[in-house]
Amino acid sequence: MGIRVIGVVGPSGVGKDTVMEAMAVADARVHLVRRVITRKAGAGGENSIGATDAEFDLLIAEDAFALWWAAHGLRYGVPRKALANDDEKAFVLVNLSRGILDRARQAFPDFMVLSLTADATTLAARLAARGRETAEEIEHRLARAKSARPTGADVVEIANEGDLDDTVARALAAIQPVRV
Repeated sequence: MGIRVIGVVGPSGVGKDTVMEAMAVADARVHLVRRVITRKAGAGGENSIGATDAEFDLLIAEDAFALWWAAHGLRYGVPRKALANDDEKAFVLVNLSRGILDRARQAFPDFMVLSLTADATTLAARLAARGRETAEEIEHRLARAKSARPTGADVVEIANEGDLDDTVARALAAIQPVRV
């Protein structure tokens, strides 16, 4: 059995990156994947690798991504090399789009989904505070947040509306696989 890949999903503003970073601090087995995104590195507070469209196209041609997709006018890629880890007790967290989950299930043999949720008031406040989107974009993201949540036996849903430490503790408990 290889490394376990955890796809972290949820609406914009739910705190995916914050929760993922806190999980990595709390548990040394948790590793974060830096996605390649067609925007400036680190834009919007995410620890990403920036790429131009031409650079992204080259990475696709080189088969450098285990998975890639387009959303919100950008392209996102999960670098294959970021998943290289011989520690079978390790977990790799990657921020994914809900629309890519079926492809992720095919790409990663040991995969599960950590679906983070928050109420609309919490999401609106977080989106406004981060200052990355216009008011119109915030409304669009809030409307999209109402779309269907992921389902399946591999999905664990955790509410992220209160204390971060509590959210992290519940998330870490949920991703522990039973290994035989």
